[in-house]
Amino acid sequence: MESERLESHLLNKQEEEASSFTSGLLLSTSVVVAGSFCYGCAMSYSSPAQSKIMEELGLSVADYSFFTSVMTLGGMITAAFSGKISALVGRRQTMWISDVCCIFGWLAVAFAHDIILLNIGRLFLGFGVGLISYVVPVYIAEITPKTFRGGFSYSNQLLQCLGISLMFFTGNFFHWRTLALLSAIPSAFQVICLFFIPESPRWLAMYGQDQELEVSLKNLRGENSDILKEAAEIRETVEISRKESQSGIRDLFHIGNAHSLIIGLGLMLLQQFCGSAAISAYAARIFDKAGFPSDIGTTILAVILIPQSIVVMLTVDRWGRRPLLMISSIGMCICSFFIGLSYYLQKNGEFQKLCSVMLIVGLVGYVSSFGIGLGGLPWVIMSEVFPVNVKITAGSLVTMSNWFFNWIIIYSFNFMIQWSASGTYFIFSGVSLVTIVFIWTLVPETKGRTLEEIQTSLVRLS
Repeated sequence: MESERLESHLLNKQEEEASSFTSGLLLSTSVVVAGSFCYGCAMSYSSPAQSKIMEELGLSVADYSFFTSVMTLGGMITAAFSGKISALVGRRQTMWISDVCCIFGWLAVAFAHDIILLNIGRLFLGFGVGLISYVVPVYIAEITPKTFRGGFSYSNQLLQCLGISLMFFTGNFFHWRTLALLSAIPSAFQVICLFFIPESPRWLAMYGQDQELEVSLKNLRGENSDILKEAAEIRETVEISRKESQSGIRDLFHIGNAHSLIIGLGLMLLQQFCGSAAISAYAARIFDKAGFPSDIGTTILAVILIPQSIVVMLTVDRWGRRPLLMISSIGMCICSFFIGLSYYLQKNGEFQKLCSVMLIVGLVGYVSSFGIGLGGLPWVIMSEVFPVNVKITAGSLVTMSNWFFNWIIIYSFNFMIQWSASGTYFIFSGVSLVTIVFIWTLVPETKGRTLEEIQTSLVRLS
């Protein structure tokens, strides 16, 4: 009898979980990840557009470096306020603001005839993607049942990679102005489709909109679903979060949080100083500098990005954080060295064919290695190592730091590669070596551990 009851309970639970996988959930996720797609397009647009923009508008290396990097300054500004904006006006309204910024930015770039409008457009793109980088993963996490949350949340990263791939591929065929106009389409699509998806139930609960909360859950879970229990759990969780999130910046810098801060800021610094942003922003320039056809090189990178993202999705919960981060850092260290070596040998006129093979193998290996660990896992670890009472403040600080470090690399890369292409990648290889030591000595394995267990271990080590 007990066995029958248990079996009946499990069947009911499976039916409840299956019923949560609805068309409303799929529609809502599909609409919001259009923002992630725009983010990927914006990050990699500067790679295929560089030579033609510099030629047609008469830009210097310094001018184009500033144009490329000013987006990260815009992202840093809005990232600092993204949590507050999203909490004040709602997740959907924040995405509308982001879309308006992105559409204006793309149009300004497309119709620019001088450096001023070009930079203004790129800055507004930064404002838009700075909001996207926060609100899209938050909205997906808040609307998705825990059974599917991992896969749905990863769709954010998957669509970013798709945007990067599309830019690398289509940039070989379209003029830079046409490419900018085409890149505005995902944001325009999202502006319209946002009218057809519900506001986040969690945000509605924060403002006591109980009736709207239940309507939102009905849209997401299906008309015939029983959403009363989930609605009650959301209200309870929001109330607990409200009580536990009253701490400010002073609490973040308490000695007990020192290890968490070192991990969060250290991973973001090393993620960028390994040179990752340079490849998405200047891939065509990297190939050109080595004498390798940029259209072939960027097409190869475009082809590998999507399968690589799928591999990460399938392995991250099986292998754990530390092993993937270690494999990622070791791979980037070796591949950066090969890229630097290919530049060095090519500069000295030796082994030309070997140099081309080493370059493409190094870049493909670098992109693949970055994708399986350092590309996304620092954000996962950041969400796990900070205690609840400082999580919002810590998230804002770490996100701002990531954008700032990103700006340093994107702005300085063209100057570094002019100084010494081989030296630049030998430096990136050295930073990757430091990253291996950093992860080995300071970053804990968080897989399969509760947040309380993680906090206890970090406080003990601080």
